Formats: sequence, structure tokens, C-alpha cells
Amino acid sequence: MSVSIRLRREGTTNSPYYKVVVADQRSPRDGKFIEIIGNYDPKKQGDNAKIDISRAEYWISKGAQPSDTVRSLIKRVRKSEVAGPQ
Repeated sequence: MSVSIRLRREGTTNSPYYKVVVADQRSPRDGKFIEIIGNYDPKKQGDNAKIDISRAEYWISKGAQPSDTVRSLIKRVRKSEVAGPQ
């Protein structure tokens, strides 16, 4: 079973938000998942993503492949954690 970390679309028409989930690659975008590790709201300005970095690192160490978008979100969240609250 190959596992991926990807976005799961939720919300209404023209007002989407996403949950960052760990799922089997074969399952559909909004289908069955293993664990929710964060969320992302593209309509919100500023700090619009919250991801549990420790869980993301755990799944990556077990072989999970993050999608391109999730990879950039993880990078951005790590950068904001290092900078600290302003």
C-alpha cells in the first residue's frame, strides 16, 4: 500500500477549504483516509495553513509521499514556526 499526504476538498461552491490527510494513493480525493493532520484555507489571508509537523514527519519517515502543494505548505509552516509568533 503506497500512502500519500494530500489535500481533501471541503466547503461549498466557490468557498473551498481543504483538510491535509494521509490516505492510500488509490482512494479518491474526497474518499477514505487514514488520518487528518491539518487544514488549509486558500481564501484566508496570512497564516492560512495549520499542519501537525510531527505527524507529517512521522508519515514521511514511513514512506508517505506528500503532494507538491502539501510539500510547499509543510515548508511554509516549518518556516513560520522557526520565525516564531510575531
